[in-house]
Amino acid sequence: MAEGDSGGSAVGRSLLAALPRTREGWEARLERLVRENRFTISVFFPLNGIVLLLASAEGILPEPLAFNGLLILLGTAVMRSPLIVGVLPITGRRAAAGVGALTLYAYGIEYLGVHTGVPYGEFYYGVDLGPILAGVPLGLPIFFIPLVMNSYLLCLLLLGERAARTGVRLAAVIAAVLTMDLVLDPGAVALGFWVYPGGGAFYGVPLSNYAGWIVSATVAVLALDWGYDRRALVRRLDRCEFLLDDLVSFVILWGGINAWFGNWLPVALAALFGFGLLRTDRFDTPTAARFLTRFR
Repeated sequence: MAEGDSGGSAVGRSLLAALPRTREGWEARLERLVRENRFTISVFFPLNGIVLLLASAEGILPEPLAFNGLLILLGTAVMRSPLIVGVLPITGRRAAAGVGALTLYAYGIEYLGVHTGVPYGEFYYGVDLGPILAGVPLGLPIFFIPLVMNSYLLCLLLLGERAARTGVRLAAVIAAVLTMDLVLDPGAVALGFWVYPGGGAFYGVPLSNYAGWIVSATVAVLALDWGYDRRALVRRLDRCEFLLDDLVSFVILWGGINAWFGNWLPVALAALFGFGLLRTDRFDTPTAARFLTRFR
């Protein structure tokens, strides 16, 4: 028994010795992990998500697999990993403070929205999205903040030198965030993720929701613009080829779900983001086109 314990301890010590000792070491390890699995993360996961979510909505999947909150949260976290890992090296104290403040805002405004209907309009969650506290999903920041960061990064690339002008940059990113919600909300409502009892003019979503999103998008963009150095983000975009892979996942997942339900305007808007990614040469390895080519 002592010899076995000794062997186990030796294995444990070897595993611990192999772990990075510094932040830079962890960042390099995580970057390598994402880079080696780009296709799986940004194409396979959203395609798998489409199948599981639609099977859940159509009543094909049995309990507890149908709309399993932990699976939804896990899948979202995996698809967000290129963005999180990509910005980690340039996330200093100021950026962390901005993200922290935005996280608190996200919880606060969602609590207000769930319990009062302000500012998005009256709604409730129809599907378990993971652990809930006071009516608000604890995973909310991982659902919301990356939408804003993806919009911010894409606009930096598309605007080029014009991104140096604060007014132009902020207006473009706020418009991009709102457009992302024009894709996201109709698909989420069709799935039953959340429900607006009074319905709405835009594929079941009330216009008040988008008025609320203008407010939240403005707050979020200002927080990230304050926290992150724009020039550092541009340099990071140049060096990190997978930084916008989460947006690739968004286009595939929500474009596909909206297409299933016949929400053609949201599909067109998702395609517009795909075109933006093509313009910035961000449809590299993890693309739907490459996926189709692989299985011809």
